[in-house]
Amino acid sequence: MLVDSHCHLNMLDLSTFDGKLENVLLHAKENGVGYFLSVAVTLADHPDLVDIAKQYENVFISTGLHPNENPGEELDITTLQANANHPRVIAIGETGLDYYRQEGNIQWQQTRFKHHIACAKSVKKPLIIHSRQAKEDTLSILQSENAKDIGGVMHCFTEDWEMAKRAMDLNFYISFSGIVTFKNATALQEVAQKMPLERMLIETDCPYLAPVPHRGKPNLPGYVCHVAEFISTLRNEPLSKISEITTQNFFALFRPPV
Repeated sequence: MLVDSHCHLNMLDLSTFDGKLENVLLHAKENGVGYFLSVAVTLADHPDLVDIAKQYENVFISTGLHPNENPGEELDITTLQANANHPRVIAIGETGLDYYRQEGNIQWQQTRFKHHIACAKSVKKPLIIHSRQAKEDTLSILQSENAKDIGGVMHCFTEDWEMAKRAMDLNFYISFSGIVTFKNATALQEVAQKMPLERMLIETDCPYLAPVPHRGKPNLPGYVCHVAEFISTLRNEPLSKISEITTQNFFALFRPPV
């Protein structure tokens, strides 16, 4: 059994699945995927995500405000906290820092990130971290805000081995998306080879970043099997071992109510 530890089920184009999310999840089941974490990018996602989680007992959700969403807007901490207390919410995020398109003042991103960390610690639910071109600031804030106390995952990891080691030292797992299957992702593949399997998660980040052999097409949660297969080959370890341990890691980190 596999877990898609980071997907956006509320963003999928269901037109090729008769408009039914149920058919998407059936496709995933046929590919050996048994559980899903559908991740929020805005606080407004919460009602739709709760509705999905109520319909499907193997779908869990998060709450948070992505660093690229609503630029400059102050985080509604009261709503974040209320959402975070919902029993189907098992993580806070995705949150973090993204400087790729950022110009000018970045203080609001850093403040927003710190508030997410505080919320995660208060509700005792792990963090989902998005970090792009913000390596040092991401690690610095995680350290200064004592995020190690609650831990979490560096989702859709694209950085180098040094960052992976430092993140793991801060009590964070490393999650690989379809990017690891890309031909030019040699540095990332090195990380996937070196790191302890006991700290690894896998994900799709669907509908984005479809893995080979579906690169360039809409991504689906069922395609997490290709990420697992690639890592299995890369590490020269049985697919059954990759599946079993990454699934165990998911349950150890997020403690979903099953």
